[in-house]
Amino acid sequence: MCADLFLHPPHFVVNRMNHTSLFCVVLTAYLLAAPAQAAERDIKPSSDAQVIETLAPRMRTSASTPEAAALAARQAISLARQTADVRYLGRAQAMLQRWWNQPDAPVELAILQATVQQSRHEFAAAQRVLELALQREPRFAPAHAQGWLTLATLERVAGRYPAALAACAGVARAGAALYSAACQLETSSLQGQHGAARQGFAALQRQAKDAGAQAWLFSLAAENEERAGQTAAALAAYQTSVSLAPDTYTALAAADLLLRSERAKEALAMLLKEPDSDAVLLRRAYAMKLQKNTAWSAVAALVRQRIEALDQRGDDPATHARERALMHLWLDADGPRALQSAKFNLTLQKEPFDWWLALKSAQLAGQGATIDQLQRDIAAIGLRDMRLQRI
Repeated sequence: MCADLFLHPPHFVVNRMNHTSLFCVVLTAYLLAAPAQAAERDIKPSSDAQVIETLAPRMRTSASTPEAAALAARQAISLARQTADVRYLGRAQAMLQRWWNQPDAPVELAILQATVQQSRHEFAAAQRVLELALQREPRFAPAHAQGWLTLATLERVAGRYPAALAACAGVARAGAALYSAACQLETSSLQGQHGAARQGFAALQRQAKDAGAQAWLFSLAAENEERAGQTAAALAAYQTSVSLAPDTYTALAAADLLLRSERAKEALAMLLKEPDSDAVLLRRAYAMKLQKNTAWSAVAALVRQRIEALDQRGDDPATHARERALMHLWLDADGPRALQSAKFNLTLQKEPFDWWLALKSAQLAGQGATIDQLQRDIAAIGLRDMRLQRI
């Protein structure tokens, strides 16, 4: 939902997510198909006119100058966010390959590298690149606002809220006052200042000039309302955000809210036009399971096949840590395995959703002592979220 790609925090939906904008192939017909058909690996078109998949548009495959590389990488990252197609992140890396991990790379290209890494949940690597780049050229130019904003996101994901606020201040010094204010409000909301955040987001929404920025601010406001325990207000804000600028991150967050309330039909409607990413498929399968729609097992089988394929390729398990835990929790109803995966996920990221996932897994596993320890850990980092306190 980015009006300006490099001022919006990289909420990215490769894994959730996590946190912005994605589309691809719609699965409506697939979801209504019989389980045996949905589980097939080979698709048999009914006619020559049937569309099996929409392929990614062609893009340039090399860049000879830093300026050309930056432009091409920005385009690829933007397309990744709009389409939920992670292949665009690979293309962005290809554009930056000549400067990738080079200590003398232009700061703008280093920030783009970190953006790609953060989007792939390579959090530690992204943070190292950002810190070195911003220290190497500490002047607060507008081009650096995205670097500071991404750094703030990484600090929040790690549960380091004072460090996140310091990075938010860097956004302001780089000349992006509205985004700095939103960054600070989001961090303060995580620390329990829900009322102040509500007022602050409302003021920023009035200041924002374009639909993309307004939609982003409404999604942040919705998350604040969820943390405050205001479900109706949160859903209304999510719906406003989606109406202003459709975005898969927001659709997933709204669907999660609806699924927690066992409003499966509405959750499916929210995800109807979203891509067939792992995160979307998981929620569709769970919603169908709640509806006692027998086709849910076919969608679940596809999710399992995808995760097995990742394992067979030797992919980093961190890339889909959330999805693995959700699969065990929602689709398998296997508390011990869900808890094991959720604990591993918490070593990577500590957003409210990750704590919720661990708490619900421990609850399913009947691990009261683990729930108590998780609640102590949540309090220790200063996170205040009514959804978590109620478990």
